[in-house]
Amino acid sequence: MTKTFIIAEAGSNHNRDFNMAMSLIDVAKNSGASAVKFQTYSSETLYSKNTPDFAGHTNISKLIKSIELPREWQSDLKKYCDENDIEFMSTPFDEKAVDELVGIGVKRLKIAGFESTDSRFVNMICSAKLPIIVSIGIGANIKQIDTILNIADKHGIDDVTFLHCNNAYPTPPSDVNMNTIQQMSLDKRYKTGFSDHTTSPLTPALAVSAGATVIEKHFTLSRFMKGPDHPFALEPHELKIMVEHIRYAEKCMGTKDSNFTESENHFKKAMRSVVAKTKIKKGEIFTTENITTKRPLVEQATPASMFYNVIGQASNKNYEFDDFILIGVDE
Repeated sequence: MTKTFIIAEAGSNHNRDFNMAMSLIDVAKNSGASAVKFQTYSSETLYSKNTPDFAGHTNISKLIKSIELPREWQSDLKKYCDENDIEFMSTPFDEKAVDELVGIGVKRLKIAGFESTDSRFVNMICSAKLPIIVSIGIGANIKQIDTILNIADKHGIDDVTFLHCNNAYPTPPSDVNMNTIQQMSLDKRYKTGFSDHTTSPLTPALAVSAGATVIEKHFTLSRFMKGPDHPFALEPHELKIMVEHIRYAEKCMGTKDSNFTESENHFKKAMRSVVAKTKIKKGEIFTTENITTKRPLVEQATPASMFYNVIGQASNKNYEFDDFILIGVDE
């Protein structure tokens, strides 16, 4: 099975502290994540100055300005990730961000859920001609997937991943709608993943069992820090547990292709064999009155699955009570 690509979403949880950003990279690496992702935006290009208060936030422009990633950090963060063998990512929210990220050599670009319904924005991201990962959440539907695929195709992009997503922070379990991942994974034009905003480290593993091959999850150094994304993010020990759950789920995802798995070979003797219910003389006809089935299944014994094949045949030897009826009596 393909190993799940796990994105540890640092987002804005660096609190504009460079050492904290570096620590987030360390946490992501130590957790076993595949990539650590930040977000590159400016308040002036992300929100209109006329934005009303919403979702419990006031003065949105001021809030966004206070958590912007200083763009001069990006090359140093990318270099530190390269040195520590973890992929650096950042979600761009404007044209300049795309140019900056492409310039430092990112492998792929992410389109956030709120931007996935903006065809102009999607076209701008796709113009970089890099693989894209797109959160499909609020306001989006299957029709939007087709729209994005068409835009990606026009730019020659054939590596597209759609993440099932609920854009509530945090997302209650009743709104996860995990079966959507199973439906999405039936379409082989793209890869399917899950952007998780629940507070549980278990939810992503459930998504993997439903068919997700890419997972994105917010994390923080502490949920008690000041900032909009800290309260619903996983703490370092939880991120590590999340990755362990995902890797465990992967091991459980195989398809049985033989009668016995490797581990079952040690227990197959616990299956049943056909045995004598009474004394049976050579030439006597096997009936439900003189044979039955019991554990174990031993070599040369007739397996219980062949019980009705044996009924009506003549015994080719004498049997005592509880003797195994030898295989081949029906030949």
